[in-house]
Amino acid sequence: MNFFPTRAPGEPMTIAPYRIDAVLFDFDGTLTRPGALDFSVIKRAIGCPDGIPVLEYLADIDDPAQRLDMSRQLDRFELDGAAASRPNTGAEHLVASVKKAGLPVGILTRNSRASVARALENFSIIRMADIDVMVTREDPVKIKPSGEGVMLAAEKMDVDPAHILVVGDFSFDMVAGSDAGALTAYLTNGRPIPADLHCRFVIETLADLEPILKEGLSLPAGKLPNAFLGELLDRYRIEDPSVIVGPSVGEDTAAVDIDGEKVLVLKTDPITFATESIGRYAVLINSNDLATAGAEARWMLATLLLPCGFSRNQVRQIFFDLYDACTVWGITLCGGHTEITDAVCRPVVTGMMAGTIARNDLIRKRRMAPGDRVLVTKGVAVEGTAIIAAEFRNLLLEKGMSAAEIDACGQFQSMISILPEARIAWTVGGVSALHDVTEGGIATALMELSQAGGKGIRIRCDALPVYPQTRRMGEMLGIDPLGLIGSGSLLICCRPGRADRLLSELEKAGVMATDIGIVTGAGPGIEAVEKEVPVAWPQFDADEITRLFT
Repeated sequence: MNFFPTRAPGEPMTIAPYRIDAVLFDFDGTLTRPGALDFSVIKRAIGCPDGIPVLEYLADIDDPAQRLDMSRQLDRFELDGAAASRPNTGAEHLVASVKKAGLPVGILTRNSRASVARALENFSIIRMADIDVMVTREDPVKIKPSGEGVMLAAEKMDVDPAHILVVGDFSFDMVAGSDAGALTAYLTNGRPIPADLHCRFVIETLADLEPILKEGLSLPAGKLPNAFLGELLDRYRIEDPSVIVGPSVGEDTAAVDIDGEKVLVLKTDPITFATESIGRYAVLINSNDLATAGAEARWMLATLLLPCGFSRNQVRQIFFDLYDACTVWGITLCGGHTEITDAVCRPVVTGMMAGTIARNDLIRKRRMAPGDRVLVTKGVAVEGTAIIAAEFRNLLLEKGMSAAEIDACGQFQSMISILPEARIAWTVGGVSALHDVTEGGIATALMELSQAGGKGIRIRCDALPVYPQTRRMGEMLGIDPLGLIGSGSLLICCRPGRADRLLSELEKAGVMATDIGIVTGAGPGIEAVEKEVPVAWPQFDADEITRLFT
């Protein structure tokens, strides 16, 4: 399935974007094997002409007794067929995948509820309880080809019909889905495609539906998954030769050649979690990233998206925070944009920062080499600890943390800047890569560092410095500090001959630093050990803090 058809630059996409929030399956021939019920048999038994569907034929019979007798024959026929039916190839795996993804599963069929229940008894994995919604001919709506059955299923699943995927092997299924405004996928089961078919997707087997589902699933809150981001960036290449460092997973900044000697380093990052001191966070987070390239931040643009109901006084505070933090670090706030909008439910400040550096002084992660030592400054989840203390104070009090402890955690925001340790690293030299820990925590940051540098990293998990307050907070709230947003910690890769001196200089400056691992010759990836015993390295689809906000 090609979701991105070849097109000329500037030509609009020919496939409209879509999202799938629920899947509604036809039953016979879709979840069961084709031909499980041969309706030509029942048609002959009740005298239904070939060109008329059975249910429509029964509805037109005037004699109630005759109609009841034929309906009973149909019920017996369906039950006998259901008892002999078997799951279609891939049906159980597909339904299980949909359920695992957290989407509701429905069945839309012109058959009876009893026949569906009987057929499901022949399934090995899927049971009646796994079906969230079932719409059958017993329901007080027109089933198919009318869209009423789809609309009823949407109402029961509390899902917008536009985000339901209707899957079936018959034209009635596609007509019903389209009539309700739903997405449609026609299952050919190896048969020719009808000439008059209208649907969104055509699949030959149920397995072909999996990439369509994956593409339509809602993404979790937070940064795009690195694998997906890498796929997007690989598709859209930078052709401008002046771009020295372009977009890639794990790169904190972009770098553009100015005159052959100087490089313009660029960075943009939004602040979406914090509300208290959000302007200050925006300055520090963006200047931190510039520091990882070896550059001092000089200019900043800020975009403020503020929720409806914000007051002038609240806006003044954000402006004060922005200007105050810029003044402290010698940065000029030279422009931006401000807006009150219902597109956000809490303030979002996006910074765009720039600075210059001599080309030879630019720090690039591709210079990482086997044997380089890996250091981290301060401790794990500095920013996350401060944000939780500020945003979830009452929850922490309820869980048993004292007000004094919470206040102490809130003071972690004073450690968000990594500029002091970055400057020390620049001075000592021998630095092959710098990477600040941000969303996704140190677990994600080390993976990003490894990928950007193209080298493996061996990490001693028992050496990772976690503050006691952060560990206790994590235990109380059920979150892992290793996956918690961690601005304030700087990952440093340096040549082995400079590591001890760098650790010494950081200690003299009052900056805690810890040797946590070494760069290996292997390909990208983390090799984790706990007291020299190999352990799994944690991965987080979204930052741990998002679970508190949602």
